[in-house]
Amino acid sequence: MIEIERKFLVKNETFKNEVFKKTTIKQGFLNSNKKRTVRVRLTDEQGFITVKGISSKDGLSRFEWEKEISKNEAEALFNLCEKGMIEKTRYLIKVENHTFEVDEFYGENEGLIIAEIELNHATELFAKPIWLGEEVTGNIKYYNSQLSKHPFKTW
Repeated sequence: MIEIERKFLVKNETFKNEVFKKTTIKQGFLNSNKKRTVRVRLTDEQGFITVKGISSKDGLSRFEWEKEISKNEAEALFNLCEKGMIEKTRYLIKVENHTFEVDEFYGENEGLIIAEIELNHATELFAKPIWLGEEVTGNIKYYNSQLSKHPFKTW
């Protein structure tokens, strides 16, 4: 239940030529406290509720628990969420032995594209595709919970 991931900005949209799966995501936060966030997510037709703990000092890892819920339950819980919804398309891209999740944001965060890669350990090596930009791991302003409060368009 410990998630180890790194985040990067994406330089351009050439990653779209490598996509093997695409999903539409809408999410809101029941709690966006940095010590514990509680997220409600709807991906196409499936809902999820996720609890995340505080990040490690280097921003690489944190506790994560997730439970599948119905679409109707997710939509009902959106009514209880804090102000500021996140809307994005998630693209999955296989690069050697890893899968990058690339999120292209819409609405108040339009223009922002972030890639994430989950790792088995903090020092694990991975191939970096040419479209991968600056690393933003641990930079809290790129967390979805913060983007819901302080959208990219306001920076």
